[in-house]
Amino acid sequence: MTGSILIVDDDPVQRRLLEAAVTKFGHTAIVADGGEAGLDMLDGPGARDVSVVILDLVMPGLDGIGVLKAMRERGIHIPVIVQTSQGGIDTVVSAMRHGAFDFVVKPASPDKLQASIGNALKVEAIEGEVRRTSRRKGGHLSFKDMITQSPAMDRVIRLGQKAAASNIPILIEGESGVGKELVARAIQGTGDRRSKPFVTVNCGAIPDNLVESILFGHEKGSFTGATEKHTGKFVEAHSGTLFLDEIGDLPLDVQVKLLRAVQDGEVDPVGGRSTVRVDIRLISATHRNLLQQVKDGKFREDLFYRLNVYPIFVPPLRDRRDDIPYLVEHFMEKVAPADTRHRLTGISAGALAMLRAYDWPGNIRQLENAVFRASVLCDGDVLTEEEFPQIRAQVSGTVNLDALGAQPQPPLPPDTHAGEDNARQGEGIAMPGPDTQVRLQPRFGTLRALDERGNVRALADVELEMIKLAIDHYNGQMSEVARRLGIGRSTLYRKLKEYGIDPETGRVERLAS
Repeated sequence: MTGSILIVDDDPVQRRLLEAAVTKFGHTAIVADGGEAGLDMLDGPGARDVSVVILDLVMPGLDGIGVLKAMRERGIHIPVIVQTSQGGIDTVVSAMRHGAFDFVVKPASPDKLQASIGNALKVEAIEGEVRRTSRRKGGHLSFKDMITQSPAMDRVIRLGQKAAASNIPILIEGESGVGKELVARAIQGTGDRRSKPFVTVNCGAIPDNLVESILFGHEKGSFTGATEKHTGKFVEAHSGTLFLDEIGDLPLDVQVKLLRAVQDGEVDPVGGRSTVRVDIRLISATHRNLLQQVKDGKFREDLFYRLNVYPIFVPPLRDRRDDIPYLVEHFMEKVAPADTRHRLTGISAGALAMLRAYDWPGNIRQLENAVFRASVLCDGDVLTEEEFPQIRAQVSGTVNLDALGAQPQPPLPPDTHAGEDNARQGEGIAMPGPDTQVRLQPRFGTLRALDERGNVRALADVELEMIKLAIDHYNGQMSEVARRLGIGRSTLYRKLKEYGIDPETGRVERLAS
């Protein structure tokens, strides 16, 4: 199993043949009926799942060369296998010059196509790791670096990608440890300020008497102990992004000055004679209910509405349990020793089932600490329930661990990181034997034909339920939803409006009347 293969071809017969071949090879196929549709897919949130593109060169409208040019202009680094019935040398040279990875002539033999896809995946895995390493060394992260396969995070990523295109103030809400700072860094790394400073301030960790000085700076001698001039975090973040974590812990008197800084783009250093103008992107985060704090008089209402222009809620880990196997693998890789002879090879099915059954009040931070501790305790090469004694003690009273561990679970696919491929093709979380292999269980949905009284349900009810299921199954990718339902996009959007489903979020939400 690997990531999805995007097939871009205007010929419906050729699309079906390629889709059948790709599926037979063990990949997931996504199809687009032209160059514009293919680019839309590569520009959308679904691009995180695309590992290889199979691209027809001769298409009406935007042809294959046009797609290759657009991909290069937009910085889309996904290997492309081009195909055409016109196999002249000039065509080959032109495609390769514009960034194509490989070239096949229609009709491509299955062996040739499979070999080409396999080679593309290997190269993409290596190049992807190089890009990720360079981004992390430079402090530049994007939404492709977020380790998630959970539908609950799709909305977060979509909102974050839209926010990255503007300088609108953002408020990220969520429990402690869910990854609010990672979302903020991804917004910074996706926007125009990606090469500019990203300055983090934990407002809850600063003594009240120093908050103003740390945020806005101070002049030398402005107070006892001020032996040197300090510029302050706002000035440090000039031209970049200022991330104010735990904004709800700011004292009320500092909130007044923060409001002016956000409103006018000016700060007053402590002891300073003049204001300093700053150009920053402000992202705030909190685990508190700020609206309740406003009602309780602990947070200024005017500041709340200034910060809460574009709220993003990051769900807790208990609402995105599908991410746990991928996160466990990532943390195991982080803690892996340099000596490969003593590295862990995987985690048992029972241990992983136990981790998925736990509610994780400390969220991803707690999971990371648990995996690190277990990795140190482990004497063998596979993590088991014994390495998680505290988790086991809390889960064993409410969940039958023996039953969970006995469930058959095939191996994890290698594309465990959103938007990236695992260099170890076919591995994922490796297990010592077939009975203990682990992967995410596929999500299947069923529709009830009869109601509670045993009568056949109304067609409209079944249709609504089918649309909901399709939106959830294809993660809100409306083009794919319409294609799979066998209707046009305009028909789909009309039905969404009729049933009160919000097409913007791609989630089932009642629209305001």
